[in-house]
Amino acid sequence: MITCIVVDDDANTVKVFSDILELIGLQVIGRGFSGSEAVCLYKTYVPDVIFIDLMMPKTDGLYAIEKILKINPTAKIVAVTADLSLETYQKLGELKIKTIIYKPFSIHNIKKVLEQYNINTS
Repeated sequence: MITCIVVDDDANTVKVFSDILELIGLQVIGRGFSGSEAVCLYKTYVPDVIFIDLMMPKTDGLYAIEKILKINPTAKIVAVTADLSLETYQKLGELKIKTIIYKPFSIHNIKKVLEQYNINTS
């Protein structure tokens, strides 16, 4: 089974996103609410995939992505964001993050992004 962690500063988003992932066959092994929690969860669980919000008040998702990629340059990271700005897109490009789910997300969008990592959810 594919394992993952879900990180977003909004608890309801974490719950809904986790529920969708479990519905399509992934095992959510960790939930967090800040970039620093994402790094701790990654170190603790070493999941197959990380779903992380970019805009969070304390430590954001970009901070976490940088730290996680230093730990494991091949980590499978999916950015989840409502931010459609060119600046954010460029920052993700610099970090070589090509998998992005834009809010509001749907089960179809999530499955499509997972296919980019060759993760079959059928």
